Amino acid sequence: MLPFSRFEAKTILKLSGPIVLAQLTQTMMYVIDTLMAGRVSPVDMAGIAVASALWLPIILTFQGLLLALTPMIAQHFGAGHKQPITAVTLQGAYLAFALSILIFLLMQFIAIPFGMMEMDPLLREKALDYMGYIAWGVFPAAGYMVLRNLFEGIGYTKAAMWISFVGILVNIPANYVFIYGKLGMPALGGAGCGVATSLVFLAQFIAICIYALTSRRTAPFRVALPNYGPKFAEIWQIVALGTPIAFSMFFEVTLFVCIPLMIVHLGPMVVAAHQIANNYSALIFMLPLSMGMATTIRVGHLAGAMDVRELRTAISTAVILSVVMAFAIAGFTYVTRDWVASLYTKDQLVLTMASSILVLACFYQISDAIQVVCNCALRGLKYTKPIFFITFIAYWPIGFGLGTILGLTDWITPKMGAHGFWIGIIIGLTVAAVLLAWLLRKQLRKIEHGQQQATAI
Repeated sequence: MLPFSRFEAKTILKLSGPIVLAQLTQTMMYVIDTLMAGRVSPVDMAGIAVASALWLPIILTFQGLLLALTPMIAQHFGAGHKQPITAVTLQGAYLAFALSILIFLLMQFIAIPFGMMEMDPLLREKALDYMGYIAWGVFPAAGYMVLRNLFEGIGYTKAAMWISFVGILVNIPANYVFIYGKLGMPALGGAGCGVATSLVFLAQFIAICIYALTSRRTAPFRVALPNYGPKFAEIWQIVALGTPIAFSMFFEVTLFVCIPLMIVHLGPMVVAAHQIANNYSALIFMLPLSMGMATTIRVGHLAGAMDVRELRTAISTAVILSVVMAFAIAGFTYVTRDWVASLYTKDQLVLTMASSILVLACFYQISDAIQVVCNCALRGLKYTKPIFFITFIAYWPIGFGLGTILGLTDWITPKMGAHGFWIGIIIGLTVAAVLLAWLLRKQLRKIEHGQQQATAI
């Protein structure tokens, strides 16, 4: 029987509430991009889907690496250390800037992988234009990620919420201007969403910089450091802790966004149907993800304070809350699937396919919620290396591999197209949930045993 604490539930929900709003608002921008591009044409919407298949793994893997800052800062905060928080944030900024330069340079050659894909020429052009515009947003996005991790590490999650509102206020009018060619700008169609997204990243970076320099929450950490230069040993610590997190996010994201690349030869209509289901799923995933991010913060604080008993209670409470949330999401998705699909398109063929895929999306909610909370709890403990192997095996050989067999071959059943890939996703996430829960339980027992031995001595 998992212990449940009302106090921990209240604490985690208090932390996760602003994160939910921030994540939903952030993801809503991608939903708005898809909705507005879909109103232009299915090809414009499919172009964003194909471009996102390369862009999202890049930016989310980058974000995953920098997420190492949250548990590092959280444990320092729980232990009452101030100057180390400032130092870790500074070294994270150096790392973020170096990686953003590398990513920008690599994206200048993005036409090479697109040229290897069999797709409609107009679809390829739309996707390439989108990638060309959004590449400029990687620099402000990097700065925003570093400062967001600082705020969340110290337990002040409202900062990201307020900044996300700035983003959506910029996103909607910028999309309108660049998609439809208003205020003297060229009508770029779906590719205009790339320009809008880069402007959003810039606005968010400026806003969070102002917030960090003026907020009383960060005042204790605006302290002088003995050395402001890059320290490669400390940067390497961030890389070592963040790399498994980054690859975990990469494996899960590519499990979803590589599907358009595998089914692009089936035509824009099939890709558009998958994109609707994927886009909606990404939006509702922000609920369990936010619960997981709050768990990382709470676990980091308790681990820094060496409160092992409360640590176990906090983690089990988070798992119970996430499962309850998952059942609610699954029920809502099933009941509203036709209405959700109709928000994206009026094309009856696309609407019917998308609605049927959304039925499958209901089934993986439970395992997805468990795996993300367990994953985030392990991050809070700064125990991330095994996550790399578990997520790789579960998401790729099992999830994506089985999805490919079901979707594109007749080996087990007649070709199922996009539906086969979604069945693979369900099985892959279930395997990840079981393995990560087992690993977390094992790690908690190890920590408890270590504390018992220390007390005995």
